[in-house]
Amino acid sequence: YMLFSDLGLSENLLNAVKDAGYSEPTPIQSEAIPYVLMGRDILGCAQTGTGKTASFTLPMIDILAQGRAKARMPRSLILEPTRELAAQVADNFDTYGKNHRLGKALLIGGESLDEQAKTLNKGVDVLIATPGRLIDMFERGHLLLNDVKVFVIDESDRMLDMGFIPDVERIASLLPPIRSTLLFSATMPIEIKKLAEKFLLNPKEITVAPPSTTAETITQSLLLLNLPKNQKHGTDQKRKREALRVLIKHENPDNALIFCNRKRDVDIVHRSLNRHGYQAARLHGDMHQATRMETLAQFKNGTVRFLVCSDVAARGLDIPEMSHVFNYDVPTQAEDYIHRIGRTGRAGNLGHALTIGLPTDSKYIDTIEKVIKTAIPRILLDNQKILEPNKIAPKNTERDLSEGDRTKANTSNIQSDTSEDFGNVKAGLGSRPSASRGQSI
Repeated sequence: YMLFSDLGLSENLLNAVKDAGYSEPTPIQSEAIPYVLMGRDILGCAQTGTGKTASFTLPMIDILAQGRAKARMPRSLILEPTRELAAQVADNFDTYGKNHRLGKALLIGGESLDEQAKTLNKGVDVLIATPGRLIDMFERGHLLLNDVKVFVIDESDRMLDMGFIPDVERIASLLPPIRSTLLFSATMPIEIKKLAEKFLLNPKEITVAPPSTTAETITQSLLLLNLPKNQKHGTDQKRKREALRVLIKHENPDNALIFCNRKRDVDIVHRSLNRHGYQAARLHGDMHQATRMETLAQFKNGTVRFLVCSDVAARGLDIPEMSHVFNYDVPTQAEDYIHRIGRTGRAGNLGHALTIGLPTDSKYIDTIEKVIKTAIPRILLDNQKILEPNKIAPKNTERDLSEGDRTKANTSNIQSDTSEDFGNVKAGLGSRPSASRGQSI
C-alpha cells in the first residue's frame, strides 16, 4: 500500500497531514496528487466521501509555496456550488497549510462584500468561491483573474443541477489560457463531459469508483408504509413522522442527518422532533449564512444530535463519525440519494442509511435501485416489531438478525409511540459490511 510520503509532497505538508491523523492516502489521492504536482489537467470522477478535496488541496499547497500573490490577483481559484462546500474547502487549507504562509479568501454570499474586498486587496494565493459572488466581485472591479495558475471546478454535476454552468464558462474565459484545470464530479453526465472537453487539455482521467455507486461501508434499508386509501389529508406525513421516531429509537444513532425534499417539511420535521424531546437543528437554503454556519458548527461539535436538512447539505458535509442518514422523503433524483447517504460510512467507518417511502414513491425507488444496481433491503415495522424477511406470514414472527449486526440488542421489541399498523413489506435487512482499511481525508 502507499503512504502520503510516497506521493512527492513536501516535508512541511507531510507533517501537517500527520498532525491531522492521516498516513495512507485514499485511491483518488494516490492517483491524482502526483499528476496535479506535475501540472497536468485532471478529470476526476469520485463518489462523495472518497477524500476528493484533499486530492487537490494538498498538491496546491506545495505548488503555491513558491511565489507571492499580488493585490486583487489570486494565484489559484476553486469554484464550489454551495457556501457550505466552499467553507469546508477553506477549512482544508487551514488544516493542511498551517506550515505554509499562504493567504486565502472565501467569496460566498451572505458575507460582507467590503471585508471580502479588503482581503483580496492584500493579495491571496487561494481564492475559494461560489460562481455568483465571484462574478459580482469581478464586475465591481475588486478582482483580476489573469494570474490564476490552478483552476478547480469542484462538484461539477451539482453546478449543472443548480444552473451554474454558464457562470463557470464565463469565469473560465477570464482566466489565462496557460494553467492547470482540475474538474471533479461525483457523476459524469454528458453535459459534464462536454464541459471537460471544452476546458481540459489532454486530462488525466481518474475514476476511483464506478459512477453512481454507493460506498460498501453503508448499510441501506427501506421502510415502505402502506397507507389506507381513504385517509385524511396530512395523514401520510403524520405516519412518516411517527415512523421516523420509531427508526431513531431502534437505531439509537450517535448523530444523524435527516433529509427532506422540501424546505417546508424541514421546518415541520424539525419542530416535531424537538417537541418529542430530540435535540434537533435544521438547515436549508433560506436561512441567513451566519445562522447556517453556526448550525453546522453545533452539529459538528455534538451540541445537537440531529440535523434536519434539505439537499443544500447533501454535498461535501464531511463528518467522518456520522453514524446515520435518514431519508424522511425518497429523493426524486437517484444521484441525490447517492450523495445523501454518502454523508455516512466515511473515512472507513460503518454507516447506516434508512429511507422512509410511500406507495407513491415506487417509481423513484425503482430508478434509484437501477442506478445503484442493487435492491435496497426492506425492513418491516409491524405490531411494534421488526420481522424476519420472507417469514411474515406466521403471526408475531420476530426477526433473527444476522451475525455481526451492531443493532441486534432489543431489536425485536421496537416500541412505537403509535399502536397503528405500519403495513406489510417483503424482504429485510442484510448483514453489516466490514469497515475498509485506513482513513480518508
